[in-house]
Formats: sequence, structure tokens, C-alpha cells
Amino acid sequence: MPAKALMFQGTGSDVGKSLIVAGLARAFMRRGLKVLPFKPQNMSNNAAVTVDGGDIGRAQALQARACGVAPTVHMNPVLLKPQSDVGAQVVVQGRVVGNAKARDYQDLKPQLMAAVMASFNQLKADADLVLVEGAGSASELNLRRNDIANMGFARAADVPVILIGDIDRGGVIAQIVGTTAVLEPGDLAMLRGFLVNKFRGDPTLFADGMTEIAQRSGLTALGLIPYFAQAGRLPAEDAMALDQPPPALASGGQRITIAVPVLPRISNFDDLDPLKMEPGVRVVMVRAGEVIPRDADVILLPGSKATLADLADLRREGWDVDIRAHVRAGGRVFGICGGYQMLGNTIADPDGIEGAPGAIDGLALLDIETRMTGEKTLSEVRGQVPGDANASFSGYEMHVGETRGADCARPYLTFDSGRVDGASSADGRVAGCYVHGLFASDTFRSSWLQTIGAAPSTASYDAQIEATLDALAAHLEAHVDIAGLLALAR
Repeated sequence: MPAKALMFQGTGSDVGKSLIVAGLARAFMRRGLKVLPFKPQNMSNNAAVTVDGGDIGRAQALQARACGVAPTVHMNPVLLKPQSDVGAQVVVQGRVVGNAKARDYQDLKPQLMAAVMASFNQLKADADLVLVEGAGSASELNLRRNDIANMGFARAADVPVILIGDIDRGGVIAQIVGTTAVLEPGDLAMLRGFLVNKFRGDPTLFADGMTEIAQRSGLTALGLIPYFAQAGRLPAEDAMALDQPPPALASGGQRITIAVPVLPRISNFDDLDPLKMEPGVRVVMVRAGEVIPRDADVILLPGSKATLADLADLRREGWDVDIRAHVRAGGRVFGICGGYQMLGNTIADPDGIEGAPGAIDGLALLDIETRMTGEKTLSEVRGQVPGDANASFSGYEMHVGETRGADCARPYLTFDSGRVDGASSADGRVAGCYVHGLFASDTFRSSWLQTIGAAPSTASYDAQIEATLDALAAHLEAHVDIAGLLALAR
């Protein structure tokens, strides 16, 4: 028998849809249901590699983990990866199908609905309950034609919708009631109830507000959800999360500073999350217009969706000067994926894989050269750090480009398959590799921290994620009508 399904749409972006779906997935799983997550269309440069060899949004990978299953490409059949202010790479069922400007993509959407529905039906055939997450706002009327992400999907798949508002932003009554006011009758008929998220303070003071929303919108009030302070411990997908302050450090002080330049097209920034939880580590996100702190022990260059363009922006900010001064003073630099490519002598993109065809000089801190290629590497990997048998790791590759050069003779990683990855300078103070997710491996993170002068890690990152998902599920069970939600699914 096909699974029941329930969709969660928001009054806007970053209202908490992804975390609510993850928490509900864990709550329903603990009740004995086989739950699977689904997001028809996502836009994010924070992605995850799936067991079937594709990539999907990081939020759906976290939701799959909450369900106790491995992520597949069908959980996020359409993924848009922004490469400029007006264009994005289009990934369908885990495979790149091309690039599209925002206006052109609107005309492409009808062709993608078939893939969306095929993936959704495949999940339904293998679950008791499918929890669907919308994208952005349910009331984006300018994008309603050919929509596959919100009401267009809900109506095509006949999935009832729960609307989520964010009281932390203010005006939540207008958010929810206003959404119902502008929806066309057919879309409005898909709405069944609402949740108010991120409440702070005495909930009795908003009881009248919940009643007012219910009366004015005609929707069922399903929960007033207090702010979940532990949300920052879970991998974020939206780069808006980078504007949030890091979790408070545990006792023990701040002994090591890691500076991370925030590039416009930063990708896979959840690589940093395990470092942020370490009590002796301060991760400083360096914004446009700021200088890299002189007291930084390590400068970490993260991944990028458009490496040549981000390297040009890095230079415009003057960060290349800061980085070279840091190296001259004996500091360390570490690059991941696009950040690794930037450390070399040159990066060439003759076929315009990531943007306009061209080439750019790198930072020349490693004797390597990179050439972008049309074939994308997507794979999960395991291995060790050469010379340190205790520093084992698991992670994933997600990149275009081949990197070669003299410093590759000192590889940074050795895979269990025997293949090597990355490069290191002769003194070992500058290094980089293509593998994402390294710091989530406790043994690797502990060894790396000792290398840069910090105390070894005593934390388990995976255990923290699991405990936080359990806490999120319990939080929602205490404040949401779980039985009511299940009754609304169909």
C-alpha cells in the first residue's frame, strides 16, 4: 500500500521547515513508522553525496539520517546550485543536466515535473509516511506558474499542506493570514493547518494569537514551537545560517583561532561544524570588508561552487595579501575542494564548466595546477593521513577538476582503495585536498587539532548529531499535535 504523505511549506525562507521535517521524521520513526523525506526542488550549494552516486541538498541528507536510512537522489530530485546572482547549475536525480539563468529555469520547470513525480512515487512505494518539504515561500505568486516546489507539487501529488510561520521575525499573524489571503482557491484548499515556530517567552501570551490566526485563516492550529536552542548543532543547508553566532564554547577557553573567509559562492560549509563544537577552538567567519585576524593560527579556505569567480573576489577583498602575510609569519593554511584549488599556481576552466571560460592565477602557495573538466567526481571515501595511522577518516568527494603538480608528490590523504588525494608544502604548513566531511571523523579531527597546536578532541560528532535529533524530536512531541499531523496525512 502506498505511503501517506504530508507537506510542510513556509511563509518564507529560513522559517525552520528543514529542521521541523527532520525532527518529525525522527519522532514518527520512533513510533515504528518507516519515514522518508522528500523535497521536490531545492536551491543550495551545501550538498551531500548519496548511496546511489548523486548529490542532494544537505537538509535532505540530515532528514534521511533522522529517518534512519541512507540518502538517495530521489529524496531531492531537483537541486539548483547557484553559480552567479542570476544563474545556477541544474541537478536532476543526482546528475548535472546543465546550467540555467533564473528566467530560463522557469520555462524548464514543466519538463522537470515528471522526474519529481517519479521520485516521489518511488519513495511512496517504500515507506509508511513521506514528509515533504517545500521551498521558500508558499505565497510567491510570481513563481506560481509551472511551480514544482510548493503548491504546484502539492496539487499534482494531492498532498495536504501544513504552513509554518516564524514568530522570531515578527508579524507571524500577518505571515500566515496573509499567505492564505493571496493564494488562489485551488491552492488554498490544500492547506490543512499551521505551526508557529521559534517562539520565545511565555506561550500563554500568544494563545490569543494562535486563536486569531485560526479564525482568520480557517486553518487548524497544530502547535506553537518554542525556539530550539540546539539547532546550531545540526548541519545547516542555507548560507543564511553563517550569519548566526556559533554555539557557546564549553569551558576550557579559546586557544586556537581558525579564520574562514566567507566567499560569495561558498559551498559545503558544514565542513566547519565539527570544529565549531570544539571547546578549545574559535572559528571566525571573515566577512566582506573585514581583514583576516592577525592572531589566526590557521586560515581555512572552504569549498566553492565557482572557484575562479570566488578567487577573484578573494583578491578584491585583499585577503590574498592577508593570507601571504600569515604564511610568512609561520601560520598554517588548509584548503578544501575549491579552497584547495585556489592554493595552487593556476586554475583553468577552458570549457566554462563553472562560469565564463578562462583561467586565473592562484595563490601559489602549493606547486599545483588545476584544470576544470566536464566530469564530476561524486563518491564516498575512507582512508588515513599518510604517516599517521591513527588519523583515519571517512568523507566524500564532490568536485569538477583535476589537480596535478610537484606538491602532489606529498599527498595529504591516502584512500583505502590505494588512491591518494591532495598536496602539502615541503614544511607541511600549507595543505589541501578534495575530500569534504573530514572533520566529522573524530580521529582525523583530533589528529588535525593536535597538528595545529590545539588539544586533542574528546568529542564524538556523530553522537552529538544523534542526540540533537532525538532532542529535537522530543521538543516537537511536547509542543506539536503529532497525532493530528498523522491524521491529516493522506
